[in-house]
Amino acid sequence: MINVLVVDSHPIVRTGLKCLLDTVDGISVVGSLTTGIEIFEFVRRNKVDIIVSEIDLPELNGITALRAIKKEYRDINVIILSHQPEEIYAISTLKAGASAYLSKKVSTDTIIEAVKKVSQGEVYLSEAISKTMRYNDTKMTKSRLFKRLSTREVEVLKLLSSGKKNKEIAQELEINEKTVSTYKARLYKKLNVTNLVDLIHQAQHHELT
Repeated sequence: MINVLVVDSHPIVRTGLKCLLDTVDGISVVGSLTTGIEIFEFVRRNKVDIIVSEIDLPELNGITALRAIKKEYRDINVIILSHQPEEIYAISTLKAGASAYLSKKVSTDTIIEAVKKVSQGEVYLSEAISKTMRYNDTKMTKSRLFKRLSTREVEVLKLLSSGKKNKEIAQELEINEKTVSTYKARLYKKLNVTNLVDLIHQAQHHELT
């Protein structure tokens, strides 16, 4: 079961998302909050897999809440569902740790698809944002990247890019989770990224996966 927490200051949005997601097999809306500050108390007391949140929230905005949540609860994935323009806010929220950025103009099917994809450890990007991220990439040849990575680091990178979680990678490579975290930290440093979204994007863009 995918446990979803909905955060939005508008009752109609919270109610609509709950009605939508609760009809999908395998998805359950476990909470509905109005402000960003309420998130922290809720996740301390309840099992949450995915947070679907607006950027504009009372007391604490969605991006600040996102950074704090990802710092303390790395296993919780965040989908930003906002009325704010995608072209302005999507990249910054993804870099802050979000697994998806959706405009409130998207279809209900897109919201469901994003929740399912993110629950599997993947990142959901619209076609427009994918193109923007490719355009903004720093140029680096495939051969130079491979020279900077060890064989084991490439293995871990490939598994991360396929949506595997640390525990699954540890089991597949027969190493412990702490070692996987160490390899991930090395990958961040060597590929000059600060989050999983950019790491996977670098790998895909340079055909390392």
